[in-house]
Amino acid sequence: EVQLVESGGGLVQAGGSLRLSCAASGFTFDRYAIGWFRQAPGKEREGVSCISISDGSTYYADSVKGRFTISRDNAKNTVYLQMNSLKPEDTAVYYCAAGYYSGQSSDYLYWGQGTQVTVSS
Repeated sequence: EVQLVESGGGLVQAGGSLRLSCAASGFTFDRYAIGWFRQAPGKEREGVSCISISDGSTYYADSVKGRFTISRDNAKNTVYLQMNSLKPEDTAVYYCAAGYYSGQSSDYLYWGQGTQVTVSS
């Protein structure tokens, strides 16, 4: 059974940091890319970052470049999203997904349940 389990969300003040984790199981980890997406209330889901598990290529949305860092631990089948200098507009439910290396949600096949990130001003 394919599973993607996010953790690490929470409430943080503006300027603070959080590290999200995405633990994957049930599929061949290094054949996919892992993407992070977020969805705020009343807004479309947007691609935040993704990483190719096989070669480590990364992508970041302009809104998070320089503040967020995606990384992987192949031995643990886990992808991390380090989020620094958080802003209130980063508040959203964050999802990880497995699929093809892309910032588009339609390119992803498997999804986690999401973790809430709330940034207070």
